[in-house]
Amino acid sequence: MSNNSILSNSDKLLLAAIDLIASKGYKGVTTQEIATAAGLSEKTLFRQFGSKQNLLESAFDRFHYSEEMTKLFNEKLIWDLQTDLSLISRTYHEIMNRNRKMIMISFKEVDNLPGFHERTIKHPRQFMEILTNYFTVMFEKGKLIETNPELQAYSFISMNYGTFLNNLDKGELFPTLSLEAFITESVKTFTRALTP
Repeated sequence: MSNNSILSNSDKLLLAAIDLIASKGYKGVTTQEIATAAGLSEKTLFRQFGSKQNLLESAFDRFHYSEEMTKLFNEKLIWDLQTDLSLISRTYHEIMNRNRKMIMISFKEVDNLPGFHERTIKHPRQFMEILTNYFTVMFEKGKLIETNPELQAYSFISMNYGTFLNNLDKGELFPTLSLEAFITESVKTFTRALTP
């Protein structure tokens, strides 16, 4: 999204809100500042979103990962555990790293905005639901041992989320371990443990 001229007014406002709120905090940014940064009027912001909170919530809905992950599950999986989990893990990290400013906002602002926590947990819950369903279907196809698919989905997501958090603020706790090495080894471990 580097060419700002091809973005819709809504996307310009959403991206400006993410940038400004990530750097100044929710309370430190005015709707006028967001509109100006987007190259639009404050009137346009209010016409499209109604409030600063609606704008931020819309940014989460628009740029978070549930829609992209749903598409991946529907169109790109080949029903091979190692290949699929590798793709899922790489895609998850790609999306989370692309949206790192938004994730930082969710940590900082969760207590300042009523109803915001519920909105931010919607995406991980949807991801868990589709990954649980994937593990269930893999078992039905005879490609997964009998296990608790929801617990396996939770474990896989938690492991990847923990790794993302380690790399979130450039304060890597484990600098000798690369993301690619983590993905390769963790997926191999899951595959070995869950393959009949």
